[in-house]
Amino acid sequence: MPDFDDQTTTSASAVAVWKILYDPLRFPEWWSGMATVRPGDAKGGTAEVTMWPEGYPDFPMPQHVAATAEQRRVVVSCTISDLVFEWRLEPVGPGTRIAVHVEIPEREAARLATQREIIGSALRRLAALAESA
Repeated sequence: MPDFDDQTTTSASAVAVWKILYDPLRFPEWWSGMATVRPGDAKGGTAEVTMWPEGYPDFPMPQHVAATAEQRRVVVSCTISDLVFEWRLEPVGPGTRIAVHVEIPEREAARLATQREIIGSALRRLAALAESA
């Protein structure tokens, strides 16, 4: 299974980053390529949401989002393509390290380079958004 890791550091606190990261409705603000997110069922730290990529208004992508505040972790799993994005926060001094681990099923391996680019951009957008909050 193809996978990759990426990370960045921001001067924003872990709390500031968490407030943006755990809320799926804020994904379009920083997740490159996401145009719209619509909430679905939510229970505890999990939610079912539907995401629409930019340029594809007729292509809804159901997602399972699991947030664990104690571990500063958000896992987004696409129920169509089975891509898994595990976002983690780690306080570093007054700032925060934002890390992500992405798993791509073999049948979607051709998307590896594109996902690296999208997620790299999303990391930096998330960091900048948290800093400006």
